[in-house]
Amino acid sequence: KLEKEHVPVGREIAGVVLQGILPLDAEQSGLCSIVVTDEYNLVQKPEKVSWVEAAAVIKDGLRAYTALHTLARMAAGQTVLVLDGAGPFGVLAIQLAHYHGVKVLATASSPEDQTFLEELRPSVARVIRVWDSKQDLVDSCLEETGGLGVDIIIDSGVRLYEEEPEAQRHCPHKHDLLTLLSVGGHWVTTEQHLQLDPPDSHILFLKAASLSFLNDEVWTTSRAKQGRYLHILKDVMDKLCTGTFRPQLVDPVPLYEATVSMEMVQRKQARKRIAVKL
Repeated sequence: KLEKEHVPVGREIAGVVLQGILPLDAEQSGLCSIVVTDEYNLVQKPEKVSWVEAAAVIKDGLRAYTALHTLARMAAGQTVLVLDGAGPFGVLAIQLAHYHGVKVLATASSPEDQTFLEELRPSVARVIRVWDSKQDLVDSCLEETGGLGVDIIIDSGVRLYEEEPEAQRHCPHKHDLLTLLSVGGHWVTTEQHLQLDPPDSHILFLKAASLSFLNDEVWTTSRAKQGRYLHILKDVMDKLCTGTFRPQLVDPVPLYEATVSMEMVQRKQARKRIAVKL
């Protein structure tokens, strides 16, 4: 059922009593007044957490857990590089890494993102200005780690070729990420079309490093993962309730504007939008 031409959108939803993520094979969209879904895809919302906060955090929190815990196996004392750290996913990844005693480096795609990241508490060890041509990503990371490189890389897109569309001008080249990865490091990528040439694979081999693809949808495609999936969703809500997760919320839009908002997100004109029923 995974090979469909059209997939319903709006799958991270919050309701009157329970909230959750619609599975990948769901026939319904979450952009409606009433939705029917399996109870095993739901987790209870803490009373002190708002509906907007729950819907905003549940998906990105799951992605952060999948990237840092399941794929990268993060541990206290390591160093992680979060690309586009000011994005909704990047913010939660930074906060989750801080919670577990991991040193965080993050990239900023604009002066506004830089200011936001510099004001985060706990503070980011170093904010790298990828919008500034005078600051080099590789040099900054190697300088911060004493030339050893970072243990974990969480990317938000990768340039596969030197000439890329304008939308990817702030994305690093794959060779840069291979260079700044430490021995035994983990690179978690969101680029589903990433291609590694034999020399790239040879670098990973020499460093005994690993490459993982971040696809948080896999949790709902295997019943064997159901227990761990629900545990992660509950822990995401608990961390939101206790203040460990502090999302960067934007003003919600009414449900009838959901289609326009989705198009803005797809065109990279907005990072995230929350639609609410008025």
